[in-house]
Amino acid sequence: MERRQRGVSAGLLLLLYQISQVGLQNIPSVTLGVLVLNIFLFLNPVRPLPEVCLSVNEAVHRKNWQRLLLAPFHHADDWHLYYNMISMLWKGIMLERKLKSIWFAYIIAVFSLLIGVVYMVLELLLVVILDDPSYEMNCGVGFSGVLFALKVLNNHYNPGRVSNVFGLPISSKYACWVELVAIHLISPG
Repeated sequence: MERRQRGVSAGLLLLLYQISQVGLQNIPSVTLGVLVLNIFLFLNPVRPLPEVCLSVNEAVHRKNWQRLLLAPFHHADDWHLYYNMISMLWKGIMLERKLKSIWFAYIIAVFSLLIGVVYMVLELLLVVILDDPSYEMNCGVGFSGVLFALKVLNNHYNPGRVSNVFGLPISSKYACWVELVAIHLISPG
């Protein structure tokens, strides 16, 4: 896991600008809280990234389960934070208004934990299927998994929409899967 630069940077400034354009008064409370928590932990990380990232080796073998809680709320760099929080901003505004704040907060908490569990199960499956123990060492941070789950939930509550993925109109029902593959191809890990 690469070290990220700390402090105010282009991605963070752009994120703060985008939030100001939406207006704090237009952002529901849980969504705003998630944004603030992620920005705060970016500026003041609990520990260095290699000590919070989630891997099978660290969480399962070394029983360092706190990484399940820490990894989703830490980001590799300012652009990782920017893209995740812009996505959270729009998904949060749509879903929190529809589901109400308490239910949305519950969903965020559950997704934040379950995504880490799913990540580790998938990595363990890769170890077994490919007979390659290096997958136990893959270490990840960020809110992307939670955002993907929120996108699927948003598509469930807003069926029939069409998303634009790299200029191609795709049914929102399938767009999240196309985006997942595209993200993996553009930025593996």
